[in-house]
Amino acid sequence: MDESTLDKIAEIICGNGEQYPEYRSSAKLTEFFARAGVPRFVHDGTTRQRWVLACLNNCSRDELAKVLKRLVSPKEYAGNKTKISQALKSLNEATYVEGFRIKLDGLEAKFERIEINFEEDSIDELKPLPPPDFMNLGLEAGIGEILQSRWIETQKCVDAEAFLASIIMMGSLLEGILLGICQKKPAEVNTCTSAPKDSKTGKVKKFHEWSLAEMIDVAHQIGWLGLDVKKFSHVLRGFRNLVHPYEHMVSGANPDKDTCGISWLVVQAAVNDLAKSIK
Repeated sequence: MDESTLDKIAEIICGNGEQYPEYRSSAKLTEFFARAGVPRFVHDGTTRQRWVLACLNNCSRDELAKVLKRLVSPKEYAGNKTKISQALKSLNEATYVEGFRIKLDGLEAKFERIEINFEEDSIDELKPLPPPDFMNLGLEAGIGEILQSRWIETQKCVDAEAFLASIIMMGSLLEGILLGICQKKPAEVNTCTSAPKDSKTGKVKKFHEWSLAEMIDVAHQIGWLGLDVKKFSHVLRGFRNLVHPYEHMVSGANPDKDTCGISWLVVQAAVNDLAKSIK
């Protein structure tokens, strides 16, 4: 592989950046190579990334393959789905210019040849965002795991071109994290002027009585969602109502691949923005 590619891989192994799944200290670098099946490399105290690059240059073809496979292995991150996703994304971006990618088949990492295309349309292609770490958002017990599962299931629906199912899952995911934030920050939400009120008592409704539209409006007014994301979220909400067969029949709407792709990117951006607001 080209030296610049190896240097990028060294950066990922070291974890020199928030976009990478794990920071590895001197001792952890030595342990990583041992777990990868190359125990002859022991960090000597020199600059971490420069040392890792030297190790990669000294690897045989088989040893380098072991290192790359270990870098994306679910076992390396104790099954943490967010970290695994970050590792795959980062490594495949680095190896794209080499004409291959790595995919996971269960726990096994496999190499796959790809066609390199640097035409303008390819560069501008919108790509899915990595999921936030739902389990570390401090939401109500159990909801983080459910949201994480729904994110993964939504992506599976998108990949399978199950467009209607995808849209419905997206709506439930957005509603779930909005409700979770409302319950986490009740004082901030209940004092918002757009918070929905009971017509009889004049008091703010209990959170489980809020509609998705009301939660979207409040999130925008507080500043958790930008105006553009708010508008797109309301469009998604309309499609989400197609979960009702008669609504589907009356509306005549049939989400296609483009609608689904745009909606998924909007929902991912919204969810990531909401996750940042919690932190």
